[in-house]
Amino acid sequence: MGDLGVYAGLFTVAFIAATILPMQSEAALAGLLLGNSYSPAMLIAVASTGNVLGSVVNWLLGRGIERFRDRKWFPANQAQLDRAASWYHRYGKWTLLLSWMPIIGDPLTVIAGVLREPLLSFIILVAIAKTARYLAILALTTGF
Repeated sequence: MGDLGVYAGLFTVAFIAATILPMQSEAALAGLLLGNSYSPAMLIAVASTGNVLGSVVNWLLGRGIERFRDRKWFPANQAQLDRAASWYHRYGKWTLLLSWMPIIGDPLTVIAGVLREPLLSFIILVAIAKTARYLAILALTTGF
């Protein structure tokens, strides 16, 4: 597989991993880093970009899904939404620095959309969190 295919594959895995679909981008990145065939800086940039853009999809889902809150299939009732809003307003946008974490990270990015976090601050905070996670993987796998 050519370089473009490897980077496109990593981007895709990182993108999907950031959405509500299950996927692990850390293992893909670690494997590529351990192979020593590709630029670590480029791998980090590609994985981070894909992962942040996947989180933007979650933010957009959050922005759009709120109009369906009256439907029976909606995944949260009004009390749960009020509790989430209260929690988010209490701790604020800084909770997005936890967007890299398994289990809670993806829902945080959806909640940020539901609660109308401005896109620019969302992208900045999520980019910091997700890039820091990939840099930690770089450090752990290569001793960098």
